[in-house]
Amino acid sequence: MLASMFVAGGVNEIRNAVAMAPTAHPVTHKVAPVIASRVAPAIPLPSDTAGWVRVDGAIKVLAGLALATGRFPRLSALTLAASLAPTTVAAHAFWKETEPDAKAAQQIQFFKNVSMMGGLMIAAVDLEPSARERVEISARRVKRKLESD
Repeated sequence: MLASMFVAGGVNEIRNAVAMAPTAHPVTHKVAPVIASRVAPAIPLPSDTAGWVRVDGAIKVLAGLALATGRFPRLSALTLAASLAPTTVAAHAFWKETEPDAKAAQQIQFFKNVSMMGGLMIAAVDLEPSARERVEISARRVKRKLESD
C-alpha cells in the first residue's frame, strides 16, 4: 500500500516533467552537481531539470514496484525515502507561502510526506524477514516435510 503512492506519483512525474520542472529547479540545481560528481562519467545524466524530474519519477516507479512486490524491500524503501526528501522540499515549501490557505495546504502535504518517510524508514531498517521471505521459508518447510514423508 505504501508503494502505491510512489508508483502513481512517479508515473505522473515522468508524464508531466516539463510542467513540474520549475517547481523542482531550486532543488535539482543544487542536487544534480553532487550526484554528477559521484557518478561514473560513462553514465549519462540529464542536462535539464525536466530530465532530472523524469529520473526521479523512474526511480520512484522502479523502487515502488520493488517494494510492492517484496523485491529488495529494505533497499527499495531506503531509495524511496532518499527520493522523497528533495521532492518534499521542492514541492511543499510551506514556509515560502504567504497566503494562509496555500500555506496550510502545503503544510499538510509536507507533513504527509514526512509521515510516509517515517513508514519507509521503518521498512528500511526492519530486520525481520519480509513477507516474501516468510513465504519462501514456509515453502521450503513444506517441501522438506513432503520429501521426508
